[in-house]
Amino acid sequence: MTEDQFLRVDALTKSFGTNQVVKGVSFGFGKGEFISLLGPSGCGKTTILRMIAGFETPTTGTIRVAGEDITHLRPNQRKLGMVFQAYALFPNLTVGDNIGFGLKVAGMGREERRARVEEMLRLIGLPGFEKRYPYEMSGGQQQRVALARAIAPKPRLLLLDEPLSALDAKIRVSLRGEIRAIQQDLGITTVFVTHDQEEAMSISDRIVVMNAGHIEQMGSAHEIYNRPQTRFVATFVGQLNTLPAATFGPDRAIRPELVSLAPRPETDMTLTGTVADVGFLGSVLRLRVDVEGAPISIDTFNGHAPPPQRGDTVTLHLARKDVLALGA
Repeated sequence: MTEDQFLRVDALTKSFGTNQVVKGVSFGFGKGEFISLLGPSGCGKTTILRMIAGFETPTTGTIRVAGEDITHLRPNQRKLGMVFQAYALFPNLTVGDNIGFGLKVAGMGREERRARVEEMLRLIGLPGFEKRYPYEMSGGQQQRVALARAIAPKPRLLLLDEPLSALDAKIRVSLRGEIRAIQQDLGITTVFVTHDQEEAMSISDRIVVMNAGHIEQMGSAHEIYNRPQTRFVATFVGQLNTLPAATFGPDRAIRPELVSLAPRPETDMTLTGTVADVGFLGSVLRLRVDVEGAPISIDTFNGHAPPPQRGDTVTLHLARKDVLALGA
């Protein structure tokens, strides 16, 4: 087993009847990496996670962890931890008993189990909560408990199935940072499923972008965002402007933050257009400018100077090197 093969998936497929939802997926990742499977609903990402966990059986292909073929092992034989979207806590058990459930099943003694539960509660920032019940806690607190329960038995792999999607935006941002910090502290290899591109890019070592059952691209957030290899990746990850075909030719695009209202040292092209809309996004202003019939979005920092207004004529500055040619 090489260092980048701690988790190895080879030629994985899954069919439900005549519908093939995973189509020959292969990847390998190293010990301690945080990996996100990113894509729209129905792309196969959750099915892959469930096959790794043992809740679905692959139609073909193999799954290995630390060199061991786990493809046909039962879930409880895989030494994995999983956190679900819906928390899945036992409502009739206290927080302490929820966290310690897997430890009790594994035969850990009462005192050792109690110490491990206390350790987990400190790790997730909820010391003293062991006597509470899930219904007495917020959604964010319940998801922390679900995370603690998953990692208490010291699994060799942590699987997270859209664990933040049921939470409001502010709690999501906070909790995803906490999950990343805990993962780094423990050094546990983690696979995170999400449809939220910002979520994936903010916490992942590497991202697997999926579409219609296959992998479109794998790489770091920087690579995925700045060097998309397919049209799907370019349009799915981040915002993208399609530039006027009469000026640039077909299938040319640029990110909104790379278009500016003032020249920069690297800009070597200009476009003229009319402001159609000004959106206030807090620290960022998003302008929509009509250029030769094409709507061009611009992201710029919200400064002290008043922004252009609807109907104003503006000059846009961009660099040829920043223009992407969209492939298939």
